[in-house]
Amino acid sequence: MTKVRVRFAPSPTGALHIGGVRTALYNYLFAKKCGGDMLLRIEDTDSARFVPGAEAYIIESLNWLGIKIDEGVGVGGSHAPYRQSERKEIYLQYVNQLLDGGLAYKAFDTPEQLEVKRTEIKNFQYDASTRGQMINSLTLPKKELEKRIADGEPFVVRIKIEPDEDITVHDLIRGDVTINSSIVDDKVLYKSSDGLPTYHMANIVDDHLMEISHVIRGEEWLPSAPLHVLLYKYLGWENSMPQFAHLPLLLKPEGNGKLSKRDGDKLGFPVFPLDWNDPKSGEKSSGYREAGYFPEAVVNFLALLGWHPGGEQELFSLQELIDSFSLDRVSKSGAKFDYEKAKWFNHKYLQAKTNEEVAALFLNEHPFTDNSQAFIAKVVTVVGMVKERVNFVSELWEQTSFFFEAPTTYDEKTVKKRWKEDSPALMQELITVLEGIEDFSVSNSEEVVMNWITQKEYNTGAVMNAFRLAVVGEGKGPHMFDITSLIGKEETITRLKRAIETIK
Repeated sequence: MTKVRVRFAPSPTGALHIGGVRTALYNYLFAKKCGGDMLLRIEDTDSARFVPGAEAYIIESLNWLGIKIDEGVGVGGSHAPYRQSERKEIYLQYVNQLLDGGLAYKAFDTPEQLEVKRTEIKNFQYDASTRGQMINSLTLPKKELEKRIADGEPFVVRIKIEPDEDITVHDLIRGDVTINSSIVDDKVLYKSSDGLPTYHMANIVDDHLMEISHVIRGEEWLPSAPLHVLLYKYLGWENSMPQFAHLPLLLKPEGNGKLSKRDGDKLGFPVFPLDWNDPKSGEKSSGYREAGYFPEAVVNFLALLGWHPGGEQELFSLQELIDSFSLDRVSKSGAKFDYEKAKWFNHKYLQAKTNEEVAALFLNEHPFTDNSQAFIAKVVTVVGMVKERVNFVSELWEQTSFFFEAPTTYDEKTVKKRWKEDSPALMQELITVLEGIEDFSVSNSEEVVMNWITQKEYNTGAVMNAFRLAVVGEGKGPHMFDITSLIGKEETITRLKRAIETIK
């Protein structure tokens, strides 16, 4: 059996869209499941759309996500070079093979002339029914053709597609897809202006020479598949044609259509793996990494957008995804992009980390001057109390700041609701009770305070709500005596005194 070899072949035209990330992930999972290799190829034949920094961004994104490349750009290998702009001579050899075999032809039509035809002929396409009216090597007299070439007149090479032939593409996700050749136009394969092939030509030559066994790509490339099948046939490579699998689209969270950057901007979620600063427009776009997502959460989330493992399990390690993955469980229909579910995955991965791990991440984001073991132990304890309440490490400070800093203001709504006329007197009396406690541990201080409330027949809610407001600054936080045992007796009493003086 031929070794499985897949490729991820993005164009360096900007940031890597999250849909492209999912394509890379599915290629990786399939390759690893089959004991195969994954290649990274950069399809940069469209020089006009090239964006500096895009290639490095793609590589950094894959590295962050843990999608390991076995061969290709940044890694090397026996099929180098892996940037299409560096393979001009290779492609030209096969372009000439098609020309010599009468399977392609040179066309000299200018953009303006093509536009005229589009106005003359409704739904115009350059094909067997119209090529005879155009300026190409099939219609030009030999001498004129030779002169145009000798004069260096720009031309393109178009594939010559015979009409009314059924072309069948076997797709591992969608089954057999049959299209009549009459609806496929004579696509441009090569441009003399820059000496570069188009995507269609370069893609086929590279897949063949790099021994790609499976082409797993987005649904948007399905219309190109018949042309690619024809090119394999025209070049005599039918027996080595890879198997195709076209993945379903990622759809907007709301409404219909393909997920776009505009959707992320509108609803407030990233559509790129990393932050991206466009060097051409200056526009800045947010990424999942900088938004605080764990790479393993992003991978898990994306894997289940279009593929279903067949059970109830939702949380998968990368190895579990590899072990479970199969193309026959990839959906044919598009997957709605549920960004709230992405947050849920991040929450779950945050909970799965130890308190020590989360505390280290928290301290990295919010460094303190105190680096003592006792203080770090306190941070670990605090994080363990509140991590269930957050989706991101960046949210921990809001949930924990009162452990480290006394409140300077008090939430107005909570004051209005919880701070009553008798609250100052109750808090003054509570101070006296707390001052008398020797053992300020959670269980002992709670027992003493609750006994005092019972003996005095005070309303527990009235006391404890005012107590929390005074210590925390608002009506949130873990168990009150967990808080007071950590900040200590002296700090607790100081905060109560300040609240009595400050809250009106």
